Amino acid sequence: MADAADVLSAEADDHFHDECGVFGIFGRQDAAAIVTLGLHALQHRGQEAAGIVSYDGSQFHVERHVGLIGDTFTKQRVIDSLKGNRAIGHTRYATTGGAGVRNIQPFFAELADGGFAVAHNGNLTNAMTVQRALQKQGSIFSSTSDTETILHLVATSKERDLNARFIDAVRQVEGAFSLVALSSKKMIGCRDPLGIRPLVLGDLDGAWILASETCALDIIGARFVRDLKPGEMVIVTSKGIESIFPFEPQKPRFCIFEYVYFARPDSSVEGRNVYDVRKRIGAELALESPVDADIVVPVPDSGTPAAIGFSQAAGLPFELGIIRNHYVGRTFISPGDSIRHMGVKLKHNANRRMIEGKRIVLVDDSIVRGTTSQKIVQMVRDAGAKEVHMRIASPPTRASCFYGVDTPEKSKLLASRMTIEEMAEFIRVDSLGFLSMNGLYRAVGEASRNDEQPQYCDACFSGQYPTRLADLEGTDNVRSLSLLATGGL
Repeated sequence: MADAADVLSAEADDHFHDECGVFGIFGRQDAAAIVTLGLHALQHRGQEAAGIVSYDGSQFHVERHVGLIGDTFTKQRVIDSLKGNRAIGHTRYATTGGAGVRNIQPFFAELADGGFAVAHNGNLTNAMTVQRALQKQGSIFSSTSDTETILHLVATSKERDLNARFIDAVRQVEGAFSLVALSSKKMIGCRDPLGIRPLVLGDLDGAWILASETCALDIIGARFVRDLKPGEMVIVTSKGIESIFPFEPQKPRFCIFEYVYFARPDSSVEGRNVYDVRKRIGAELALESPVDADIVVPVPDSGTPAAIGFSQAAGLPFELGIIRNHYVGRTFISPGDSIRHMGVKLKHNANRRMIEGKRIVLVDDSIVRGTTSQKIVQMVRDAGAKEVHMRIASPPTRASCFYGVDTPEKSKLLASRMTIEEMAEFIRVDSLGFLSMNGLYRAVGEASRNDEQPQYCDACFSGQYPTRLADLEGTDNVRSLSLLATGGL
């Protein structure tokens, strides 16, 4: 028999796992408490662990714990232990390096000229290659996270000051990175030259803030200033803020899946409100893949905005035909209890009165392995649905992500080994439709996708990776495929 934790783990395996969230503030006496609130708003980007590093003018304070922010960062830990007027934090889901306390960020070390901490959202695609070179020079790594590579590169740089050493470090790494770092005198923010992951700048009564999303500014009443530009590095000190561009300019390739799923609907990323984009995605889906049906039902919560857009464009009623339980958490049921195949019902339940005897359109954000979709379809059929049509608010997911998203390896992605007709048969729907690539690009404001030079990173759909995947090159790096595809930051 499976216990509840095993079932929930199996169900979670059938979804893209959020990457990580970063937050920092400089120049506020209650800095750690503000960071804690910011990380609360970014909890959707990582529910595995969190950490905060603060500086009080004489020493650094570090707290890193497994679990949710609200469960682990209590008043005693935040207010009493994390003193100072500057702090950075990180909320984590593992995408390289695996779980464990030693991989919780921010990473902190005492360098030759003082303490230094760094937090990272993204994934370095040459981290293992760089680590091997550093180890040959004598570096000793205390974690299996790619982020520690940056710490070592800063520590071993021969440049004259911290700014120059940080630039030297980030010029040696490849992949996706939005970084927030802290020293005794400054806070640094940096985005990779393609701008794959988001990072925004805010202001709270004169205190500068760096955060993964604008929703983290809203929770503390801060003012959104702007998105950091791809390839931009900002340095915040007591004298103010400075912006530099240490990389050669490149055509931006922001992750388009941030609009589909990762970012919170109330955030604005790259100048676009996420909720509005998801509604437009649903509208495009309704135009491209219409259904003769009675109602539109979202698979909550990620499918809800797209389902609203689909409903409005199709002129069909929107109904909450599936209700989500937001209070699942850890469930303790004795191994003797028969709960196998009950994983979906721990999180979702069919609203029978809304769907019985109806032809329904189920709208979800994506299909990964397909097992959860299969169980949800069966659940609504058991509740009396006359017909079940599924519409997916993104193109088929055919390739793994190596830029900070935990995805199964390619062979386990349903769309990489089945046609749409075969997928429909596998999940047992009357029809199945995906948003086209051009439909997705129209929803984010582009006329169409430029196939030769895509405007976004859409590698999980197209297999066109915008950077070199150095750790996957050569026979010596076969193991890195599974680490990069299924490990963690």
